[in-house]
Amino acid sequence: MYLRSLREGEQKGEQKGERKGEAKILNRQLQCRFGAVPDWACEKIAKAESPSLENWSLRIFDARSLDDVFLDKE
Repeated sequence: MYLRSLREGEQKGEQKGERKGEAKILNRQLQCRFGAVPDWACEKIAKAESPSLENWSLRIFDARSLDDVFLDKE
């Protein structure tokens, strides 16, 4: 039981670290592509989960504006 809880804690920590790294890279990509990243975008990135961060980081290649990166495509 203890080992399982320990492993689960490690996994959550790893996931959190990966998400933080993805967010940091996305912020840097946005800054390089569009200039200063506004607060609203930083907040959106900070609250996002990994799948959204990955999608946004791919959209940078085709986006004409910062808004295009975050458009909800359904």
